[in-house]
Amino acid sequence: MKTIAIANQKGGVGKTTTAVNLGCALAERGLRILIADLDPQGNATSSFGMQEIEGESLYDALVGNAAVADKILPTRLDRVFIVPADLDLAGAEVEIARMENHLTRLAETLRPLHDDNAFDFVLLDCPPSLGILMTNALAAADELLTPLQCEYFALEGLVKIVHVVEQVRDSGANTRVRLGGIVMTMFDSRTKLSAQVVDEVRRHFPELIYDTVVPRTVRLSEAPSFGKSILEYDSAGVGARAYRALADEFLRRHAVAAPVRQATPRIT
Repeated sequence: MKTIAIANQKGGVGKTTTAVNLGCALAERGLRILIADLDPQGNATSSFGMQEIEGESLYDALVGNAAVADKILPTRLDRVFIVPADLDLAGAEVEIARMENHLTRLAETLRPLHDDNAFDFVLLDCPPSLGILMTNALAAADELLTPLQCEYFALEGLVKIVHVVEQVRDSGANTRVRLGGIVMTMFDSRTKLSAQVVDEVRRHFPELIYDTVVPRTVRLSEAPSFGKSILEYDSAGVGARAYRALADEFLRRHAVAAPVRQATPRIT
């Protein structure tokens, strides 16, 4: 089981869109995926139409009052599971900060899942900040996947998050974490700026940037309001094709062959 933190301290760059749709595309390939929603706003949770669920976030597990396994819920999609988020997570920031193991609290909470090898990948959808929840995600992750919007300040934000990764590694909280990939999002083929930003990131990080570029599309923005991934909402559209291509490239990078698994009954 590998744990991937999907993070960028800047909001609106496609973190949740990437966590949800990459996760669903990997599940289509036969892998068992857990999406842990670490953002108190709960956007990943509402992307599955599960925003009405309360009291099932990681809050109790993080503060030691519950096991993480008790907070994992099935979605209606085969092989996709979620730990939902709610506003209680905002309070967890304060409580975790008081703990002696405040940097490794999430890693310790997730350890039973690693021991059981319950999932192929755990995707941590991080809040848009450099606070306790995001640093905990980096301390728990094998690697960081960073979505970058195709805009002028993209590289500036990337430099900041690379610095945080180095701080987590240097602190000893997680010496294995690394920046494992950069996904360019909201690419607008009608503008020169998008192409220029992609070229600039590719020039600085040629080994890290994914070949797959996620386009700017209204369908990707609409899908969460219907509680659906783009693979359900517009399965043949450019957004769905991009995330399926990203999933295939992700598996190649991780040298994972998509398993053949019998479909499980859908949750209705």
